[in-house]
Amino acid sequence: MNLTDSKFLLGRLVATSKAASQLSPEDVAVAIRRHASGDWGEVCEDDRASNEEALVEGLRLMSVYMSSNGLTFWIITEWDRSITTVLLPEDY
Repeated sequence: MNLTDSKFLLGRLVATSKAASQLSPEDVAVAIRRHASGDWGEVCEDDRASNEEALVEGLRLMSVYMSSNGLTFWIITEWDRSITTVLLPEDY
């Protein structure tokens, strides 16, 4: 996966079992590229601003995307950039 435009380190990439079974690899790959580039997807303005602050302050980052089959999913990168998790909202 080409992440040359990444604004931050993703750390280890993981997915919950539910997310892995319900999302296509293509949807996940596109979303991870968007997340890494600072395109936070379908977050509200407050969450968008929080993510921009988190880039500077070293806090947790969260994005929200819609899969090609209409399923909402999240991507969360932890504050220390050690791990990025793909999950469904009900996995949280």
